[in-house]
Amino acid sequence: MKIGASKAKTVLLIVLFPALLAGCGGKHAAYRQAPVEPALVEAPQDDRGMYLGLLRQMQQQGAYYASLAHIDAFRQRFGDSPELRILQANALRETGDRSTAGNIYRGLTKGAQAAPAWHGLGLIAADARDHDGARLALESAVRADPLNIAYLGDLGFALLQAGQFEQARAPLAKAAELAPENIRAISNLALWAMLSGQHATAESMIQRADLPQSARSEIYRLAQTLRQAAAASNANAVNNTTALAVQPPGSSTQRPRPPGSMLDRFNPTTATLQEATP
Repeated sequence: MKIGASKAKTVLLIVLFPALLAGCGGKHAAYRQAPVEPALVEAPQDDRGMYLGLLRQMQQQGAYYASLAHIDAFRQRFGDSPELRILQANALRETGDRSTAGNIYRGLTKGAQAAPAWHGLGLIAADARDHDGARLALESAVRADPLNIAYLGDLGFALLQAGQFEQARAPLAKAAELAPENIRAISNLALWAMLSGQHATAESMIQRADLPQSARSEIYRLAQTLRQAAAASNANAVNNTTALAVQPPGSSTQRPRPPGSMLDRFNPTTATLQEATP
């Protein structure tokens, strides 16, 4: 094929990598997909839109470092944009640079990218065990995009991590009813039911959704871990009330760490769930 120098078709050669381990400070592990062959994409007018789509696909596969390199190339060719900055912040968060990612997100909370920006800030706060910060940011993401299943699920899971089981019900139920075939949404709602003492309801949801054994095991494990974390947190709160007067200045009581981020706990694109490392 001949390619002109000025107005002819532009050819973009984008190499899409197989899924990598999303290191992100040990936050969680990505799953493996079959490698995607290099794709030769011809775009007469919409190279920019095509390239953005390929960047998103790259990140969905876990190739965050590769996406950062292509983001630099995209910026040189097409300039900057809020959509590109969101993709850059997502990649930086996933590769461990949460400080830079947070700065980018905060600059995008008023505009067309407000919802994903708040979502990113919520995930950063959740990783830092900042329960209040995670809740406030994720609530803002849901307000900006109330039908987004991922935002609803992440808000609900953040509330479960904070021990706020009753408050987690609404966002998790919305996610499950909006996407009844979504394994992650159904699993999170079943987890909420177990934590709320509704074991029969949880088992019914698990059976009806025909969840794989790996998902069932993860639900049971998380239910036990989160229940213990909530009980320990409540006990610490009671103990701190009486111990505060006798503690020396500057001392603190270490709070129990709940499980890691809600990301990829119940990934809807794979039946094999990977253990997330806090």
